[in-house]
Amino acid sequence: MKRSKINECIKDMERLVKENGFHLPPFCGWTPEEWKTKGSEYDEIRDNMLGWDITDYGLGDFDKVGFALITLRNGNQNNPKYKKVYAEKLLMLKEGQHSPMHFHWNKSEDIINRGGGTLIIHVYNDNNGELGDTDVLVNMDGRSYYVPAGTGVELHPGESITLWPHQYHDFDVVPGTGDVLIGEVSMCNDDNTDNRFYEKVGRFPTIDEDEAPYRLLCNEYPKSE
Repeated sequence: MKRSKINECIKDMERLVKENGFHLPPFCGWTPEEWKTKGSEYDEIRDNMLGWDITDYGLGDFDKVGFALITLRNGNQNNPKYKKVYAEKLLMLKEGQHSPMHFHWNKSEDIINRGGGTLIIHVYNDNNGELGDTDVLVNMDGRSYYVPAGTGVELHPGESITLWPHQYHDFDVVPGTGDVLIGEVSMCNDDNTDNRFYEKVGRFPTIDEDEAPYRLLCNEYPKSE
């Protein structure tokens, strides 16, 4: 993925965040030069991969398959130094963009439409790694009900759905409704080990450095001295 595309995406998300009245923590606005001045007191950001996360899933066509994410807070199940048992993310899915089918081995999460267009989440039960054909439990804003496998559950601004471990899901936008700002409130998040994609994709992009970074991604921070 070209660095210029990552920079463009971050700026697009900053605009969408601002339009919806959401305020980001200070570290989301630090430049690469500012990161060089940040010592060990900011290791929670480094160790728990807080901050910007832009992916094209290794497919090289971000406008069709991709996601922009910011991890705002996170614990760490592999490091007893960090006691938080929860995580929060902010995500942007652009109209016409798709995020692939996957489930989480351990993480439960609430996905919230924070503003913009209408989000569609298609749901399946996991059947030994395959897409199950059984009805799927939907927990949505206090209502529990079942839908046929593969149903696209729509989330309008303010609405949310709870997704459980081994519950396959993907993300799309209803055409004509615009880009969506998405919230995620979940258990601790580990994107290196907890994602099971239905199709073979990558999680973090290989970057073509065609211009300087506007913001560093969550796996690019310089180590503290």
